[in-house]
Amino acid sequence: MEQYADLPFQLRFVMALLLGFLVGLERESVGIKKGSRGYAGVRTYSLIGLFGFGCAWLQKIGVVWALPVGLACLTALTVVGYLSKSREGHIGWTSEVAALLTFVMGGLSLLADIWLPMALGVIGTFLLSEKSELEKQVERLDQVEFLAVLKFLIVSVIILPVLPNKEFTPFEIETTPFHINPRKVWFIVVMVSSIGFGGYFLSRKFGSKAGLWLSGLLGGIVSSTAVSVAAGRIAQRNPEQRASALQASLLASSVMYPRILALIWFIQPGVARLFWWKLLALSAAGVVLALYIRKTQVEAGREAAPVQPSHNPFEIKPALVFAFLFLVLSVGTTFVRVIYGDKGLLALSAVIGITDIDPFILSLISHAKSLENLVVPAVLIAMMSNTIVKGVYFGALSKESRVAAGWRYGILAACHLPLILAP
Repeated sequence: MEQYADLPFQLRFVMALLLGFLVGLERESVGIKKGSRGYAGVRTYSLIGLFGFGCAWLQKIGVVWALPVGLACLTALTVVGYLSKSREGHIGWTSEVAALLTFVMGGLSLLADIWLPMALGVIGTFLLSEKSELEKQVERLDQVEFLAVLKFLIVSVIILPVLPNKEFTPFEIETTPFHINPRKVWFIVVMVSSIGFGGYFLSRKFGSKAGLWLSGLLGGIVSSTAVSVAAGRIAQRNPEQRASALQASLLASSVMYPRILALIWFIQPGVARLFWWKLLALSAAGVVLALYIRKTQVEAGREAAPVQPSHNPFEIKPALVFAFLFLVLSVGTTFVRVIYGDKGLLALSAVIGITDIDPFILSLISHAKSLENLVVPAVLIAMMSNTIVKGVYFGALSKESRVAAGWRYGILAACHLPLILAP
């Protein structure tokens, strides 16, 4: 915004006038719609903007108390206006606060980069004009969603900045130092939880509007394993919906690949470039297998209850568990590599698939430089193992779907093999 720093005085004067006019236009239009006279209209707000600009000009030429005295006088006038309005039964500070904001915008039009008063004016007018829509959204706001947002702020805005951003070396494994950066570890937690939270929120909002298939897609952003278990339970309780449940489970598994690709790209873009096409190819294979389920079978389950993610990803406890698993698996990866070599690490990748693979894969990516050519095959092996486990979970819960789930998940798992061996 440096190109606006040298705007001439005349243009800044016009900007103060226009911003006051904009706010006044919105306030007067609201008064006309209500059929009542408001606190102030176009002329008054325009004058308030010019008043702020004039006070800023006086301060600039040496009258140091001009701005605070001007703001205090305007505040006194707004208080008098509010008291007079309240005697008539009208309650609300919106117009009065808008008047004070207009004064501030007028002063900033001269003293600051012009983008700041422009942003205040546009955003302020938008908030004023969208009152009814904002009130509707507040009425629709679920308490669970509100708490989820608060937890997001705790995890990302409060905890993350206070963690030290430096490497610690608590111990060495066979003369190999193990480094921990608390802020980087928690940043990974926030990033994973953010993607999961997006899927959780979308699933709650839209999952029930298009059947199980959309629930599977959105739930896969949170946890494809959890969706597979939930879909298996739906198929177990309602056998007529087993085709739709299996489709949702496969779609959730297909979402796993682009989700993990996005995480890898944020942490180590260079590693993501090595095998992005492999992950997208596996995702496409999963979608094809899901769509192969006969349409008549799927339509029987369109009225099924949506598959909901098992928990809000921004719960503090799951976030701490993820951070703990990330650190344990980071240590375990280094230990296995040093003691058992490359084959031991690949074996660990296969075993780890029975659990949540995100902490393991991200711990691999964070040590990509030391693991050299093992990262890609280890990640793909973990994904293949996890795919097999999800098929087992679904088949164990829905006996009628064991064959259908077995061969589809088997084909999807087999698709990993040539990609593991490919350079």
